[in-house]
Amino acid sequence: MAIKNYDRTSAVNYARKWAFGRNPAYYNFDALGGDCTNFVSQCVYAGAGIMNFTPVTGWYYISANSRTAAWTGVEYLYRFLTENKGAGPFGEEVTLPHLLVGDIVQFGNGNGDFYHSGIITAFYDNTPLITTHTFDALDRSIYSYSFQQIRFIHVSGVNI
Repeated sequence: MAIKNYDRTSAVNYARKWAFGRNPAYYNFDALGGDCTNFVSQCVYAGAGIMNFTPVTGWYYISANSRTAAWTGVEYLYRFLTENKGAGPFGEEVTLPHLLVGDIVQFGNGNGDFYHSGIITAFYDNTPLITTHTFDALDRSIYSYSFQQIRFIHVSGVNI
């Protein structure tokens, strides 16, 4: 399988465009547990251009009722990106110094449950600034959030 570069500029531009709005091509999940990971998936797709249509374990969105859990679920997106060997984006969990714009931040509680996703759209003094939905934000410092755990996913490339 060939690999192409993840277009970080396109992912960030998409995030900035839709930070305080909703793309009508996608369902708004705010009332169903939150729209954050749906939004991050849209951003990653803008940078990857390829979905993975594997039933159950893939990463795709056709409609609100035809999608995989990885498109909208925090844990499922993490698992997909860090384990994906098929089509679409793939990545790895990294430490803060290895992050770039277009990478993903996820926040968790003390029980190990991760509950919120954001996409890095800028840095300020080496601090990632994220853009996210549910509690809509543009270039918000990760340290302005209340969390017990944090993890970072570097999007390494896209399998084609």
